[in-house]
Amino acid sequence: MRNIKHLLRTGAGETSFDVVVAGSGMAGLSAASMLAKEGKKVLVLEANYLPGGCSSSYYRQGYWFESGATTLVGLDESMPVHHMLQTLGIELPAVQLPLPMQVYLDGKTINRYQNLERWIAEAERVFGAQGQRAFWEEAHKVSQLVWGSSIKQLAFPPSALKDLWQMATHASLNQFKSLPYAFGTVKDWLVKYGLIDNESFVRFIDAQLMITAQNTHEEVNQLFGGAALCYTNYGNYYLPGGMIALPDALVNYILAHNGDYRSRQKVVSVAKTASGYDVQTETHQFTCKYFIAAIPLNNALEVMTDPSIGARHSSHVMESPKLNSAFQMGIAFKRSRTYESLHHQIHLSTPLPIIGAPTIFMSLSDVNDLARAPEGMAVASVSTHVPNPEEMPAFDKSQVEDSIIQALEAHGLLQKNDIVYQFSSSPKAWEDWLYRKYGFVGGYPQYKSIKPWQMKDARLDGKGAYICGDSTYPGQGIPGATLSGLIAANKLMLDN
Repeated sequence: MRNIKHLLRTGAGETSFDVVVAGSGMAGLSAASMLAKEGKKVLVLEANYLPGGCSSSYYRQGYWFESGATTLVGLDESMPVHHMLQTLGIELPAVQLPLPMQVYLDGKTINRYQNLERWIAEAERVFGAQGQRAFWEEAHKVSQLVWGSSIKQLAFPPSALKDLWQMATHASLNQFKSLPYAFGTVKDWLVKYGLIDNESFVRFIDAQLMITAQNTHEEVNQLFGGAALCYTNYGNYYLPGGMIALPDALVNYILAHNGDYRSRQKVVSVAKTASGYDVQTETHQFTCKYFIAAIPLNNALEVMTDPSIGARHSSHVMESPKLNSAFQMGIAFKRSRTYESLHHQIHLSTPLPIIGAPTIFMSLSDVNDLARAPEGMAVASVSTHVPNPEEMPAFDKSQVEDSIIQALEAHGLLQKNDIVYQFSSSPKAWEDWLYRKYGFVGGYPQYKSIKPWQMKDARLDGKGAYICGDSTYPGQGIPGATLSGLIAANKLMLDN
């Protein structure tokens, strides 16, 4: 078992800091690390016993399982994770995947190649030549516009004149070119290129969008849709030992730069004072000049004691009917075959019982990663969406488990007799594990009625409290959460 003693830090120690960050997901750790680099004395508080939130790993029965994200995207030049790690001087032992994903749809195996030309040829082979090249070339062009602008506009969306000034100084022609794509949806692309009646392709597109944008082609705008659909056309990486290697590196950076990290410290209230904020956990109280809520907006508004903050931001809050949680299985099994890819998406012939999910997503440990599983063994994480999680916090999981294992067997991904350990998690488990209201995961879904500049920005009270994470701009995924943390740190420095 790896050495994680430095991550199991409790509430003892100093109580006064420049900045207190609630939550150690990628958003919180990104903001905290960048502020530590700027000389701020930062404390990160984590309710769980390990850092990382949805981008972490945990140990069970001799195996390391992922707590959410299973692949690292964002290390390409101009992308948020690359920018942050380069700025901080952090190197990760990341291994690039030669084939980002395989998809099983209507009896066909689809290879999601990183190379755009190779991917277009594969899409034409599977779905027919009509419209494929034009569709994917435009989607990829938009994704490049999005990522090319992301770290250049760390004051977006604006909520103060100083934001507009910084945005103007970093503006470029490409950023203006991307603006029209905020008004169109992925459905518009499907219609434009004669693909809306290609039923199997539309199901394929919706399944990819649900992974990355938490919604389907009718709702996701082209700005987010281009980035979401083309994430396999950028570097996808595996972290030996599990995703926890990423938050581990950031916690180490914070500790080495006059900062601190405390686990099992759930923030229960944050009160404004004359000199800053009083941050109360279940067992300790801390004081700080600035506070960053790196937790979902739903949770953040509950801990802020000033009721005017909730009233001011109520229009940004999404409740359970608009959100998704997950059903996830962790499986340890005897490895009896080799795999071309570590990531597999299965379109099911019959939706899963109880939750009705039409697809499942499976991620595997690398064969050479003996830190996660002993030689000859493999670890799999299998997940799918559960809509409106408040209405379905817990249920008979055995029926869903059996259906998932049958699907994995049918596609030759594993054999039931090779399984040595398995468990599953429903929305209630996610709420208890990640401390996210309703147990929703994946962030706020993209909706066409909400333009990027209408999403919640990083300022929470306009006085010294900020927010970041996947319920704020820009939304989902490791690159998105990281970008939100960079924006929060930038706006804090702009204001002070």
